[in-house]
Amino acid sequence: MTNHFNVCIIDDDDIYQFTIVKTIKALDLAKKIMVFSDGEQALNFMLDNLKNNYDLPDVIFLDNNMPIMDGFQFMEEYTKVKPQIDKKITVYMVSSSVDPVDIERANSVAEINGYIIKPIKPGQLKSIIESLEV
Repeated sequence: MTNHFNVCIIDDDDIYQFTIVKTIKALDLAKKIMVFSDGEQALNFMLDNLKNNYDLPDVIFLDNNMPIMDGFQFMEEYTKVKPQIDKKITVYMVSSSVDPVDIERANSVAEINGYIIKPIKPGQLKSIIESLEV
């Protein structure tokens, strides 16, 4: 496996950001890791780089509960700009919430590939990145 993917973390939890970035680096799963503390920052980055496939993420790990713009609000806006993006971006919602309402809501959004309960295990990360290579 080669580490030629851009990984994007959208989460307001500093400790989670630190641990997932450290895990991704330790497993050598990404060429670039982007970290945003809320959906608005990430959306602005994507809007600024719509035609720049080199910098856009290949996979997004998105928290559902954040200030300013939460994960579901991000997805509403992302689905509007997705047709302008020339790159396949895989999105996973990652949350500490085990609330069936949150899980069902995430599963009802076609652009969300899966719902993962925090913390993401190293094996899960590796499997997700490996699935991007297919």
